[in-house]
This record gives sequence, structure tokens and C-alpha cells, in this order.
Amino acid sequence: MDLEIIIGLEIHVQLNTKTKLFSSADNNAFGAVPNTKVNSIDMGFPGMLPVLNKTALDKSIVASIALGCKIQKFSKFDRKNYFYPDLPNGYQITQFDQPIALAGKVEIEINNEFKNIGITRVHMENDAGKLTHTKNGTLCDYNRAGTPLIEIVTDPDLRSPEEAQAFAKEVQKIVRFVDSSDADMEKGMMRFDASISLRPRGEKKFYPRTEIKNLNSFSSLQKALKYEYRRQAKLWATGNQPTGETTVGWLDDEEKTQLLRDKESAMDYRYFPEPDLPPIILTDNEISAYMAQIPELPMTRYKRYQTNLNLSAQDALKLSETPVLANFFDKAVDKSNGEIKKIAGLFLSVVLAETYWQDSKITPQHLADVVNLQKDGKISSSAAKEIVINAMKTGDSASDLMHKLGLEQKSDLEEITQWVSDVIDKNQSIVEEIKSGAKPKMIQFLMGQVMKQSKGQANPPLVLAELKKQIQ
Repeated sequence: MDLEIIIGLEIHVQLNTKTKLFSSADNNAFGAVPNTKVNSIDMGFPGMLPVLNKTALDKSIVASIALGCKIQKFSKFDRKNYFYPDLPNGYQITQFDQPIALAGKVEIEINNEFKNIGITRVHMENDAGKLTHTKNGTLCDYNRAGTPLIEIVTDPDLRSPEEAQAFAKEVQKIVRFVDSSDADMEKGMMRFDASISLRPRGEKKFYPRTEIKNLNSFSSLQKALKYEYRRQAKLWATGNQPTGETTVGWLDDEEKTQLLRDKESAMDYRYFPEPDLPPIILTDNEISAYMAQIPELPMTRYKRYQTNLNLSAQDALKLSETPVLANFFDKAVDKSNGEIKKIAGLFLSVVLAETYWQDSKITPQHLADVVNLQKDGKISSSAAKEIVINAMKTGDSASDLMHKLGLEQKSDLEEITQWVSDVIDKNQSIVEEIKSGAKPKMIQFLMGQVMKQSKGQANPPLVLAELKKQIQ
């Protein structure tokens, strides 16, 4: 049977605010001593009232706009009731039926083709704490309790694990570009719940889905979906396709899913409006002001780098990966005289070869000045790399480094003529082979000898022209 995969994602993104969603507690809890980044509001003490973090609201709205969503003029918070040890209040404050944003779309590239993935909604909510299960019991760390999140819910538009992974990566780029989240998956700042079902290709109705909870890496997302596809396909092959919706967990070590429970419904959570928080009401002018904050997004840059700057897809993808990379590159290009590919080459192969390049003293001006010196024939390509490496260490200007390191190319024709004459006199047998046409490529050997004699400072194009002139 030819089965089609239907996938939808729920992506939880932690907002990079200084404080939590409803309290003044420190939001930077990664690696902190357990239960030291909480206060009475986060712990649900009696009489404590939540107050909405304005910065969290701002970052939620900006992220939603960047995800192509329509911002709602009226939205509200709701209580989602469930009882679990990592939830101090016994309920989560979220947005149920009137979220901050609806109806978005994100463009992805898969197999060299572009596809739009619909977004049903984006809503705000606070995170729960973290449980660590041991053989002697369960440890509760509430540092994460109250952390501001946005949950991005897609339409069931994804048709393969590869598409799901591509979409998740694009979302990570977007929230980073608008500075709503660092989206560092190693720190738990971005997590996925994935729903998957199958249906005979050509059918339009949906069959019962399985939700895979708490996937914390791109590879886990893809592996879990592939495993669940194989598991469900076997059920379809034997006529035992799923009849009810279930929730499973992903076992990374064993690379398989494990049944957790039947999937809950909205009725199970007994949602009702949060009585301690007023609704969020926005005007058209306020929404327009948010829209004006949106920078050029990663997919737009990726396409522009290929179309306008004539970069390869691979280079364009790398340079549009993070705002730090893209902004550094764009500034260097703006300061140069159109040497775009040389800027990209030096940045990708020399600067990014250093793991902690952002801590170095390199600036966009350095790259622009280096390629301009190279364009003017004052330095060679190897000298350009050496200047960049030294600029990362010292911060000295490209011109100063050229002089200090003795890397300025010699373009004096009289000097080049003499070097070429000396090399020809010492290599007459090779010159004769070149003249006869037996070994024309040996002229590169002579080029190397001239460069060696000039200590790498001779202008290569002038050397080659002079060699051809004297060998004729």
C-alpha cells in the first residue's frame, strides 16, 4: 500500500528575556544550582499574583510576525489544569482559544525546491520545572518554572521527516534573526512535539495520530519520525492501523518510541480564562510598529546571496545561518569595492576556521580592506590570508600588516624583468621544452621559481606576462 506521511509540529521556543514571564526571577537558569532561580510567584505561593513581562510580549509578537502570522488585536491568557510535580501551581498559564497570533507560513527548501508550511497559531505560555528520575526517587528543579515560551503549532503540511527537520531549522534561524530567542538546543531553549499519522495516498481525511513528546535535537526529531513511520506502516500492512490517538516518548539510547498514555483532549485540561491577568489589547499602530522592527530574514538573505551576489547555494546557506554571520558579511561587502566572492572566501575559509572567531579582533573593515588591497594588485591571495589571520590576533589595519609583514607585491616591471631573466638563464632545458610544446605547463614551475626569488612579493600576472614574453 502506498502510504502518505502526515506530520505536524509543536515547537516550544524559550524567549531570551532577562526575567521570567510573570515574575522578576532570573531567566538565565542554565547550569545554575537547582532551585536558586525562582521566587514566590514561580513557586505558586498563596496570594502571589503574576505580572506579564512586557519584553516577553514584545519578543513573542516580533517572532510571530517573522513567522508570517497575523497578530491578534485581542488575546488572553488561560489556565491549563494538570497535576504533576514539576508544575508548582497545579496549572500552566497559557493561551487557549485566543492566542497572540494566527495563520502564518514559513518557506523551506527541500531537495532544491521551495515549499510553504502553514502555521496554525503561536501562543505564549510559561514553562514547567524539570524532573530528574533516579532509582531512589525523583528530583525536582524549579529553576525553569516560569520561563517565557512561545509555542509554534504548524498545520499538518509536512510530508516527511526531512521536511520536518528543515522546517525546525528554519524556525530556529528566524527566531534568532529577530532576537526573540537564542534557540540553543543544548540548553533546552528549543524543543519539539511531533504528531505523525499515515493515510493511503490520494485520500483527504486524517487518521488517528501519534504524538511524540519532548524531542530536543534535530537528529532526534528526524529519527523519531522515521521510527514511528516504520512502526505505523507495519500496522497498516497487517490491517491493524491505529484507531485512537496516543502519546509516546522517544528513547534516544534505544532509538525507539515508548507508549506513555492516550492523548489528552482540551476537556482533560479544563481550560478557563486566567483571572489574575488582563487580556492583551493591541492597536493597528502598535502592530505596525512591531512590523517595522523585522529585519531581513534568513530565507530572504539566502536567496539574495545567490541571486544578487552570485554566491553558491552552499556559501549562501552558511552565511545566512545566523544573524552574526550574515550581518558581518553584509557589512564587509558594503565596505568593499564589489569583491563579493573574495570577501565570502576569506570569511568562510579563514575567519570561520577559528572556533572562537567572534572573540578575535577581526572586523568587517579588515576583510574589505584586504580584498581591496588584493584587487589593487598590492598583495597576493596567500598574503591576503596571512593578513586576515594576523588581524584576528592584533586588530591592526590591513595596510599596516601588509607593511609590517613585508607582504606588499612588487609591480616594478624592471625588477620583475630581472627576476624572470635570472630564472630563465638557470632553467634553459625547461624553457626549450616549453618552446617546443612538449611541456607547456612547466611555465608554472618557472612562475614558482620567480616567486621564490622575489620572496613571494612579485605580482603574479606581471610575472606570467613577462615569462611568456621572454620565452617566445
